[in-house]
Amino acid sequence: MAKNVVVVESPAKSKTIKKYLGKDFDVLASYGHVRDLLPKEGAVDPNHGFKMTYETIERNSKYVQAISKAVKNADALYLATDPDREGEAIAWHIRELLTEQKVLQGKELHRVAFHEITKRAVQEAIAHPRQLSDDLINAQQARRALDYLVGFNLSPLLWRKVRPGLSAGRVQSPALRMIVERELDIERFHVQEYWSIIAHAALNEQSFGAKLIVLDGEKQEQFSMTTQKNAESAKKKLLKAANGQLIVDNVDKKQRKRHPTAPFTTSTLQQEASRKLGFSARKTMQIAQQLYEGVDVGGGAEGLITYMRTDSVHIADEAITDIRQLIVELYGKKALADSVRVFKTKSKNAQEAHEAIRPTHIRYAPESIKQQLSADQSKLYQLIWKRTIASQMTHATLDTVSVDLRCSQSNKHWFRANGSALIDPGFMAVYFEDIDDTPRGDSDDEKILPAMTVGDIVNLKDIECRQHFTEPPPPL
Repeated sequence: MAKNVVVVESPAKSKTIKKYLGKDFDVLASYGHVRDLLPKEGAVDPNHGFKMTYETIERNSKYVQAISKAVKNADALYLATDPDREGEAIAWHIRELLTEQKVLQGKELHRVAFHEITKRAVQEAIAHPRQLSDDLINAQQARRALDYLVGFNLSPLLWRKVRPGLSAGRVQSPALRMIVERELDIERFHVQEYWSIIAHAALNEQSFGAKLIVLDGEKQEQFSMTTQKNAESAKKKLLKAANGQLIVDNVDKKQRKRHPTAPFTTSTLQQEASRKLGFSARKTMQIAQQLYEGVDVGGGAEGLITYMRTDSVHIADEAITDIRQLIVELYGKKALADSVRVFKTKSKNAQEAHEAIRPTHIRYAPESIKQQLSADQSKLYQLIWKRTIASQMTHATLDTVSVDLRCSQSNKHWFRANGSALIDPGFMAVYFEDIDDTPRGDSDDEKILPAMTVGDIVNLKDIECRQHFTEPPPPL
């Protein structure tokens, strides 16, 4: 029998971890949670310090017995469940069950946590174990108690008013209220009509659009024109005043820098995977779990990304060194940020011991392992790899341009054209967050304008009246 027993949550990890640790370690899986609250009233007692009464989850009892049997003949137990609150709680429940069975007497008990399943990370975690974290355990228990207390009181109401079998919880219930309140706001919303005037112009055969900002010397607001009659009347006046030409009266050009966004957290990965790949949050996490637990890319299964449940944007110093070296090799020294970019986590409750979601081996470029991954795995890995690389690259430089044009026969009517030009792509040569989320040209900032100087005469091709309606607040 092995001298040491290591317990992980998922059986998918056990073979990979066993390979890294060798014959002196037996790696078993708990298959997730091993205990839960009794499914009856009184499982959480608010009158006695919120005492919680647990029972073994029946479907996982055989795995607990397998762990218990292995520990009886071992010298040490390493609890290597996931490095988050749920994982800490599972480790605590396993300890409590084994203590009740009196199999831990005379055994060493260690808590280990690794944020990536690589040989170095696993062996380093085993070499530097810690104690179970009471703070993380208490945090998970508090969440579970709230789930129970809210659900136990609200669920019967749902059974009576809606249909049997429904359940309520600490998250779903207030979220449902927010959704209902937003839907009521949408129902109460009053739609308003308004119109805008767009000049279609051209200079040196390059076409562009400009929006009316001043009519008869008055600034145009959103509801300055509320009927088609108003808009058509303005169009006739403007066509006459322009007589086919607009004159450039002012050019305002500013250079701005755009900096890369932080590496992925769980929420930002889900958002980007939805926007760019069309993945649901559930699908994103399922694929990320596969990449984390291990994929065979030539030398046996190994984890390709760090732990995917995190609210931290921190990256380990060793990984940053590798990232910055690779940027120089692939894109040249000019593409590297002058100094290490350090991103701060916005959440006050972020677990800073965690890392952001990043590749465990940054030199596994997406194209080099594409054939070993499924199509969806490849897409998600590429997204993570590019975001990580871009985070240590130099800023992008853009020129933003605002051009004011007046009608050639009158100085009482003005149009404005806004646009931008990419001067130096910087990190955007690898990855950009917003521009490719919407069709090119939908945003004024992305329109490319012809070079214009004060006094230039621009051909007016047509004037368009556009009808708009105010929109209700979006659903949550």
